[in-house]
Amino acid sequence: MATAPKEVENAIDLEEIHMERQEPPKGQKTFTVEEAVENIGFGRFHIVLFLIMGSTGVAEAMEIMLIAVVSPLIRCEWQLQDWQVALVTTMVFFGYMVFSIVLGLLADRYGRWKILLLSFLWAAYFSLLTSFAPSYIWFVFLRAMVGGGVSGHAQGLIIKTEFLPTKYRGYMLPLSQVFWLAGSLLIIGLASVVNPTIGWRWLIRIASIPGILLILVFKFIPESARYNISTGNVAAAMATLQKIAKINGAAVPEGVLREPVKEKRGRFKDLIHPKYLRTSLQIWIIWLGIAFAYYGVILASAELLERDLICGSATPPVQDSSDNSEESRSPCYCHLFGPTAYQTMMISTVGEIALNPLNILGINFLGRRLSLCITMGCTALFFLLLNICTSSTGMIGFLFMLRALVSANFNTIYIYTAEVYPTTMRALGMGISGSLCRVGAMVAPFISQVLMSASFIGALCLFSSVCVVCAISAFTLPIETKGRALQVCI
Repeated sequence: MATAPKEVENAIDLEEIHMERQEPPKGQKTFTVEEAVENIGFGRFHIVLFLIMGSTGVAEAMEIMLIAVVSPLIRCEWQLQDWQVALVTTMVFFGYMVFSIVLGLLADRYGRWKILLLSFLWAAYFSLLTSFAPSYIWFVFLRAMVGGGVSGHAQGLIIKTEFLPTKYRGYMLPLSQVFWLAGSLLIIGLASVVNPTIGWRWLIRIASIPGILLILVFKFIPESARYNISTGNVAAAMATLQKIAKINGAAVPEGVLREPVKEKRGRFKDLIHPKYLRTSLQIWIIWLGIAFAYYGVILASAELLERDLICGSATPPVQDSSDNSEESRSPCYCHLFGPTAYQTMMISTVGEIALNPLNILGINFLGRRLSLCITMGCTALFFLLLNICTSSTGMIGFLFMLRALVSANFNTIYIYTAEVYPTTMRALGMGISGSLCRVGAMVAPFISQVLMSASFIGALCLFSSVCVVCAISAFTLPIETKGRALQVCI
């Protein structure tokens, strides 16, 4: 029989503790991780968990949104054509797509915590290297590597999901959007100051700082107890639950922690098991469509501001009258953002939390499926409304609502995907979904930055049609996860 550990210091220690599987004596009380999590309830540990894991959204948003605010500058510096600017974003999400699958597999086999740490180290390293890119080719390659690292940040959401009691998941997870919003606003605000003064290379270096700082605080978060128990590491799971209970001033249930039957982990064929086949296919369609719409809105906003494409205008780009710097009057094929453009981007970005209260109510009272169906349908409508010729205030209003709706879509599908799959394949399920999601993100730049220049209404109709398909898929999902306990095995 293995001896019990003396003390558990951090997540690494927890991962190293192993105990031989034992059958509890007949008649002895037992409990599951799910029951322990519910019994411990919500407390100080979860607040710290929310702040640290939620902050991964700040780092991710800054790295992803970075492309939107540096595109005009690299277009000018390297004399890029439309398709070359679009290719930068596409390659970021190509890296994200490939690594999302790989890191999802590794997380189900070796743990969420280790992969999350690895992804942050990887993203920070290649982000810093990007700031020294000597050419366009190097810039594209290095940003693709950054996208690969950022894909592992999804493990932070999984860790949060696996530690939260059932009734709090529908409330706490959507609030994580505040961190993404903070990161988006921070990178736009920094760009408005850094780009015109010390340049985009310094902007990239500054943007990597939050990710580096987060690496230093990950040691305060343990490995998921659900993951440990699913791999047979009962002692580590028990130590984690006891530690959380102590922090929250609660207690674990009486008895012995019950270990589920061990199953092979992280297999793709489990995602297409008859029990989950239809659900998986529809989830993948929704993820692809939501990413297509979300990044389409972001890049379309930047394109509208850079090229003045609103109302199908074919006139030459008009310089921002409030920006009289030498850089904004550059003779090369580019139009750099001025203060007004940055202000517009910030206002529309704030829209990402505008519907959060309604989104949370919808998720918890209407359910995940119906809530997602409604927001996707409204997204389709507002894409078409964007074609209406209106004032700059009207355009900002439409962009504001679009950002609010596409953000609500992402909130809901993240929660649904994390809840619908069992622990043995949850990280892989998120990884595959995130990977297919990036297919949509890879296509979006060529619609927002290339097709939109040729046919404004054509691009908007395409975005709208995809959203309608997603709304139908959401409404017909076979499993509703509202109030449903997280599953351990298939």
